[in-house]
Amino acid sequence: MNGFRKSDRVIVPRNSPNKALGGGGEGGKDANQGESGPKSRVLNAESGDDTQKGLARIRQAVERDKGTRLNALYHHIYAVERLRRAYLATRKQAAAGIDAETWQSYGENLESNLRDLSERLARGAYHAKPVRRVQIPKPDGRMRPLGIPALAGC
Repeated sequence: MNGFRKSDRVIVPRNSPNKALGGGGEGGKDANQGESGPKSRVLNAESGDDTQKGLARIRQAVERDKGTRLNALYHHIYAVERLRRAYLATRKQAAAGIDAETWQSYGENLESNLRDLSERLARGAYHAKPVRRVQIPKPDGRMRPLGIPALAGC
């Protein structure tokens, strides 16, 4: 790594995505057009659209150099702010998962839970709980698979 929130080199996927993220397509307008200097390369963790800006920058880097390799993006996953947004995006009224954890009970100690999850992700100690699979009968006699996930991992 070259510094805080800096990636070494990037990896180019062998196959292009079916749909371009953000609807702009691969040849879309530069998200940082008009900006200059190092500030345009740093993700702003406080903004709500840092993910889209980050994806746009990755897309631009790959377009500039088709041989570029993407290999240091994992640190974006365990950022506490990103985990918070993921938590807030889950359904509040959903039933508890196989871990018996509800949205409300996880949120009672949200900051400590998110810090703990971030630390476990960073050191590679996080293991997602398997999704419980059950088959529900349909009126026509066929079975419909249903997956029951866990809110928090071990």
